[in-house]
Amino acid sequence: MPSKTETRRQDLHNRLIDLGETVIITQGLRALKARELATQAGCSVGAIYNVFPDLHHLALAINGRTFKRLSVQVSGAVGPLSTAPPCERLVAMGLAYLDFAQENTAAWTALFEIDMALGEEIPGWYMAALEALFDHIRRPVTELRPDLSAEDVEFLVRGLFSSIHGIVWLGLQKRISAVPHKQLSRMITLILSEIGV
Repeated sequence: MPSKTETRRQDLHNRLIDLGETVIITQGLRALKARELATQAGCSVGAIYNVFPDLHHLALAINGRTFKRLSVQVSGAVGPLSTAPPCERLVAMGLAYLDFAQENTAAWTALFEIDMALGEEIPGWYMAALEALFDHIRRPVTELRPDLSAEDVEFLVRGLFSSIHGIVWLGLQKRISAVPHKQLSRMITLILSEIGV
């Protein structure tokens, strides 16, 4: 049974993630500040650093929640299509990714805004969440392109993810080079439908 100190620490840990998630969703990642969080959590700034080494690690924990929600949405779209043609599954994955980004833009943006210092070890759970997303691309790509080496499959998987992510990012950021918002689904469908051609 956990001690009272451990229970309080876990409660503060969860509360900080809840509060930080709200900040990111409403104001963006850059608005995550220790002093404001401490005020909202009813604790000292030092108490935050007893739970998380720094705000970077708090942001990672918040992003972990976002990755889980993204995974649930993508899996929910792709799961029922397990016997569908590979391109159809790829399109479903791409459109679910777009839908999640549109519905959760601030939280989704924070996934890719977080700074990872050169040489810094990325947490295993973070990489596992990203790999789970890649798996939704990897399986159909392997079926469509059995001629490719394992290394080339990985290049193609990451290239496709980068392509879809770029389309979504530019579209939601409303950049000059972006596809009109209403055409994002069409572009994603077109690109992912042509992989096996």
